[in-house]
Amino acid sequence: MPIGTVQQGPRDPELKRDLVRRVTDAYKIPAETVQVWIHEVPADSWGAAGKLTADK
Repeated sequence: MPIGTVQQGPRDPELKRDLVRRVTDAYKIPAETVQVWIHEVPADSWGAAGKLTADK
């Protein structure tokens, strides 16, 4: 059973539903065999390009 893990900032449930569907479909195997785990990281707990994401 494959497990797709996504790390991202907080998103609303509708966007997460769409993400789970798309990741599941990308495996091109029966959907019942796929799990998708979403790890939401607060904007004040990650950075990019030398800046805290919360400061952008």
